Formats: sequence, C-alpha cells, structure tokens
Amino acid sequence: MLQRSRSSGGYVFYPRVAEPRTGNRDLEWVPASGDGIVHATTVVRRKPPEPAFNVALVQLAEGPRMMSRVEGVAPEDVRIGMAVKARIASADGKPLVVFDAQP
Repeated sequence: MLQRSRSSGGYVFYPRVAEPRTGNRDLEWVPASGDGIVHATTVVRRKPPEPAFNVALVQLAEGPRMMSRVEGVAPEDVRIGMAVKARIASADGKPLVVFDAQP
C-alpha cells in the first residue's frame, strides 16, 4: 500500500500527514503495483563466514523510491535498470519489503 493525494494524484513514500510537494492533506491508502526498477545498488561485504548482501534503491512504478534489497540473485548480479517485484518477507519475526528480480 502507498499513500496518494486525492487532489494531485501524487504518490507518497514514506507515510506522512501531507504530500511533500503540495502540502495536500488529502492522502489515502491505495494498493501498490509492486513493480519497480533498480535505481542504484551496492554490495555490502562482511567478514566471512557472513554472506554478502546488496542494498538497492528501487524506483517504484508509482514514482517514489524505496531502499531495500533484491533477493534471488547474487548480490553482485543486481544491476541498475533491473526490473523487480516487491514482496513481503520476514526477518527476526518482523515483516519487511524486499524485491525479487524479474525476467
């Protein structure tokens, strides 16, 4: 779910009381497509035996950008422009949004 202004149609992420660009306070929750494109990425390498992981900035189809990670591919195989799809995962018993690479 994402917030969207009823009057301007602008999407907002992270959740707020008002739309940043216009100050509109008519935000409503709407379903997000889950589609996105990797805008930026980096690989975080930790001391072995801990595995490396990626951190990605994903441009959502609706417009906002979201920091997360891409799963299902090696961290070094995540590329700018890669199509991804969001899903809800769990870490330490808490839900979080991650992305899967799309063909």
